Amino acid sequence: MNFDQARFNMVEQQIRTWHVLDPKVIEVLLRLKRETFVPLEYQNLAYSDTDVPLVGGKTMPAPCIQARLINDLHLVTTDKVLEIGTGSGYSTAILASLCNRVISIEQDSIMSEVAKSNLQNAGVHNAEVRVGDALEGSASDGPYDAIILQGSVPEIPHHLLEQLQIGGNLIAVVGEDPMMQTCLVTRQGPSSFTHKNLWDTILPRLEGIKEPSHFHF
Repeated sequence: MNFDQARFNMVEQQIRTWHVLDPKVIEVLLRLKRETFVPLEYQNLAYSDTDVPLVGGKTMPAPCIQARLINDLHLVTTDKVLEIGTGSGYSTAILASLCNRVISIEQDSIMSEVAKSNLQNAGVHNAEVRVGDALEGSASDGPYDAIILQGSVPEIPHHLLEQLQIGGNLIAVVGEDPMMQTCLVTRQGPSSFTHKNLWDTILPRLEGIKEPSHFHF
């Protein structure tokens, strides 16, 4: 398989058609070898418009979703980013190529070691992968210019919003299957936030999420 051609086709046929047009993001996607972030037995799916199986029953989202979430954060090179859910480290590597520092929290210790190895092999040195309760974030290292959730949530945890810098953005897929929307939250002040719904998609739940009760009394 010609991975270089597959990578180019992914960008032209999947990424650009999903309104990912930031030249900096496009450059990273054309350069970063996505096949090195998926298990060897699934490398033929690395550039397909589909989820890719990972260890422990987890999946890597389709390239267009990963790219669009990052594109819509509008990162700059001085940003410090908190990533919730590392996965195999592919999105982490994209983020690290666009900003100054990435702190990524992964709940699964085996997955975190896979991600660390992948990032090291890719030559990424400004991203730190930690094992912990991803939904708690890492307030001690905040505030952050941007926070990205690599999995859906029924609602955005307020304590993550509190870890945003004033003027910073959080992006997350919010809702329940089959009705989920990507939401961009901007912190306007100490207790002031604006919410903007961007586009519809479906994303697996973040690990450790507690679903809201649907019982009414």
